[in-house]
Amino acid sequence: MTALVAVRHDLRIPERSLRALACATVALAPVEGYLLAVHGQLAKLAPALLAVTWVIVRVRERVPLRLHPVHAVLALFAVVVLVSAAVHAGEPYALEYARRWLPFLVVTAILVDVAAREVPIRALLVSAVAGAAVAGAGALYSLIAEGESRASGPLDDPNDLAHVLVAALPLVVPIVAARRRWVSALALFAGAVLVAGAAATFSRGGGLALTAAVALLLLRKVLPLRALAAAGAVLAVLVLGGAVVAEQELAKALQEKSFIASTNVDTRELRWQAAARILTEHPLLGVGPGGFRQEYAGMSHNAEVDEQSPVAHNMYLEVAAELGLPGFLLFAGLIGTAVVAGERALRRGADRYEVVAVQAGLLAVVVASTFLSEQYYLPLWLMIAVACAADLRTGSGIARPARDQ
Repeated sequence: MTALVAVRHDLRIPERSLRALACATVALAPVEGYLLAVHGQLAKLAPALLAVTWVIVRVRERVPLRLHPVHAVLALFAVVVLVSAAVHAGEPYALEYARRWLPFLVVTAILVDVAAREVPIRALLVSAVAGAAVAGAGALYSLIAEGESRASGPLDDPNDLAHVLVAALPLVVPIVAARRRWVSALALFAGAVLVAGAAATFSRGGGLALTAAVALLLLRKVLPLRALAAAGAVLAVLVLGGAVVAEQELAKALQEKSFIASTNVDTRELRWQAAARILTEHPLLGVGPGGFRQEYAGMSHNAEVDEQSPVAHNMYLEVAAELGLPGFLLFAGLIGTAVVAGERALRRGADRYEVVAVQAGLLAVVVASTFLSEQYYLPLWLMIAVACAADLRTGSGIARPARDQ
């Protein structure tokens, strides 16, 4: 009897390891900047351990990958990235950016599989909120204690930080809906930190993304109007209090943001035009991963003397310019597959709060990425993975929703 219990306990260790590493991968992604400050490779540790553990567990248990249509799209997209990088291997950024793409594709494929089996979806959502809340706290610290005019926290660009925080904010809804008082209280506090941190970045794209996400939550009736009104009232009090306490600092930040905003409109238009020209001249395979940075100066006729190798500040145009039309269509197909998977999961009876929150998070990413290059941040890939995993859970007897959801 003792031996049987030991065997059962041993069999659960790999499952627990997968859960811990999947949650760690999600939770640590928003604070990548802090990890990089400690060691250049530390941010890669959790995803690498997750991948190794996942392979060991699947081989040991002789369990194949639980396939979803998104895996096929991921595989095809990876082929396009590799072929484009090989064709442009002589370019300075091609191999570096191909190495940035591939881990996200691999981690997404793994997260779909483990979230459909061992890892409860809500655990991933809690991890995402926790990690983003730490990043939000870092943003507020950088604003208040370090005197930055716009909060940046663990990321260099305040706009990128706003995207990460806003994408995580809808995920607070299913945690609060669990109706456990202490969990709900912590989730609400985390939500307040996310909102305050995002507001401290003064990001217009983040504001638009938040508006779109909240609108979807309201439209799909998972966010009560009373809760939104209460949150708005609390936020108004915090903003008013901050304005009174730090009036001069706030005025300075708004003045700087106003100046930067007018400049950004012009520069982004230049970059979008350059990306469009690149696509028309290289429609098949683009100019290779990271190639926009190399080609921008020439394509824009050196329009920005002080910015010779920037990003496009539009995820879709940047992907299209660098990977061509096939890469762009497959990339858009990943987002479309997640949307279809989420709707199908809802029709099959998936947890409505979880799935709609993920849809709202994905919408926030999609909107923010109109003004930012966000393909190299985890929120996009997490939302795709969780939506597809929910689809798999509701379509199979393996799902065990009563225990895991």
